[in-house]
Amino acid sequence: MIPFIDLAAQRARIKDDLDRRIAKVIEEGRYVLGPEVQELETRLKEFGRAPHALACANGTDALVLPLMAWGLKPGDAVFVPSFTFASTAEVVPWLGATPVFVDIDPDTYCMDPASLEAAIESVVEAGELNPVAVIAVDLFGQPADYPAISALTRRHGLKLIADSAQGFGCTLNDEHPIHWADVATISFYPAKPLGCYGDGGAILMRDAADYATIKSLHVHGEGSDRYEYARIGMNSRLDTIQAAILLSKMDVFEDEIAKRNEAAQRYAMGFGNAVKPHHVIAGGRSVWAQYTIEVDDRDAFRKAMADQGVPTAVYYPRPLHTQPPYARYPKAPGGLPVTEAAADRVVSLPIDGYLDGERQQRVIDAIRNTLG
Repeated sequence: MIPFIDLAAQRARIKDDLDRRIAKVIEEGRYVLGPEVQELETRLKEFGRAPHALACANGTDALVLPLMAWGLKPGDAVFVPSFTFASTAEVVPWLGATPVFVDIDPDTYCMDPASLEAAIESVVEAGELNPVAVIAVDLFGQPADYPAISALTRRHGLKLIADSAQGFGCTLNDEHPIHWADVATISFYPAKPLGCYGDGGAILMRDAADYATIKSLHVHGEGSDRYEYARIGMNSRLDTIQAAILLSKMDVFEDEIAKRNEAAQRYAMGFGNAVKPHHVIAGGRSVWAQYTIEVDDRDAFRKAMADQGVPTAVYYPRPLHTQPPYARYPKAPGGLPVTEAAADRVVSLPIDGYLDGERQQRVIDAIRNTLG
């Protein structure tokens, strides 16, 4: 079986620099909030073109921290897709607020602006919830339709979070999501395009006041000194060793994004008419966290691929709004038919910054043998 994500190839490429950086952290002994954390934050805001960046413990904390800073509370509504990982929606009930599920675009799998508009208008008309924010997801590594989504959030006075857990580095018309969003959040889970060797996350912000509040919240609500507290906070610091690992990976990140796009192009050309290539929004550049196609009989397809030594994965087989903890929350008018249809058909293929040659050809051949 070929690897689904070849982290070993990346490690071999950066091994010397990686070992040097990790050894430095161990020798200096500044394991929490060491200088590598601040260096990483500087690199992140420069790469993502954001005024402010803050590293934190994981991508889920990155989502909840801005909501805490904005005072999200019971009676508030946050509009989220259902076709996503649980973190996008679960942080809303954490604070007693209500997630409102929105459908997706059938081609990009990202939030559908028309469904979002209908959901916002429905909530406003009902008058039972106070619309506060939208969390758009850069699913599978490509940007959501931020020009359309941000136009809606501005019209209705809502905050906008770009959940770039899978998509840090993606652009739309050469702009990063923070160009439109109030906040962009990142996950450094190991399988992400920019991943550490454990858990980690970060938040990009445009507003200095948001930055100050979130910086306090992520270290127990710390005030002007270590044992003075300005608010109720949490513990969400990024370990210094993980920051060091990410600094090493950032040195090759832009090159890896380019290589992922080349691999995606080879897939599209190699599949011929056997499968519809994964569609990227016009003007968008994906970081290709996943390469996702649709098939009629997914179980049979996955078995046939596995029999040929090619692993596959399914993101996401059960939309959040269909699962018991989330079933009681409201949905956009007309429901989420595109989400439900996609969930039955999507399957993801191996892709990373080192996919080429015989390994990629084996995937292409397996696809053509199975579907061709």
